[in-house]
Amino acid sequence: MKSLKKTIFFVALSCVFSGAALAQTTELGVNAGAAGYIGDINPTNLFKPSGVAFGAYIKRNFNPYWAVGIHYNYGKIGGNDANSDDLSLKTRNLNFSTSLNELSLQVDFNFLDYFSGGGRTNFTPYIFAGVGGVLFNPKAKYNGETFELRYYETEGKKYKNYAMSIPYGIGMKYRIGERLGLFTQLGYRTAKTDYLDDVGDRYPASSVISPASSKNPGGVNLSDPSVPRYPGDPDRPNFLPGGQRGNFVKNDTYFFVHIGLSYTFTSDKCYSF
Repeated sequence: MKSLKKTIFFVALSCVFSGAALAQTTELGVNAGAAGYIGDINPTNLFKPSGVAFGAYIKRNFNPYWAVGIHYNYGKIGGNDANSDDLSLKTRNLNFSTSLNELSLQVDFNFLDYFSGGGRTNFTPYIFAGVGGVLFNPKAKYNGETFELRYYETEGKKYKNYAMSIPYGIGMKYRIGERLGLFTQLGYRTAKTDYLDDVGDRYPASSVISPASSKNPGGVNLSDPSVPRYPGDPDRPNFLPGGQRGNFVKNDTYFFVHIGLSYTFTSDKCYSF
């Protein structure tokens, strides 16, 4: 009997300190959705998805409010001047697409006492921010041929195919089981580069022409594909060397909109008798 009382006492004591015991819980998650970008080829539409996205993370919940996680996200973004309502952009005739591979460290803050860190509520809005890095490789397609633009130096300068990124965003988490959660999220990233789309500065002194190929016997003017404007049109540039090719914003932005599932490796229930 005395032994049973001791057992009950220690179990009760562990429940009293369950906040400390549950304060650090590991969480895994997967997500899928769409990606988009704001930059020189899409300068004004802040929410225009252009490709698929998916990702995964591992996170440590220190308490019901704060968590830190390592996140991997993949997405496809793109843009095409031909689809713009702006006549000057249509004339410019640039396009691009690229895959994004992002790895980041993010901090979450839950506004409510959410269960994954030992909390009591079944849902919470949350915000997040962090720091990361992204790999990219812009490509353009003209007359059925795809060009990896970074290797052509279309503005007469080199740039790296990776950059630092600053993620930030908002979301909502919902509890759907003892250890399962559902979440939605919209997150933007400021990339410390202006060349996610291969466009950032001015037209070069000499246009960059691609090598001749069966699809493009005369090559393609990758710096200024606005010419020729129709078959037989003289190769007269619409834009002069040194003229502004991109906009004046020095950092491109991309975003992910996700829905996902999370699994937490600690139950928030104490023992019952």
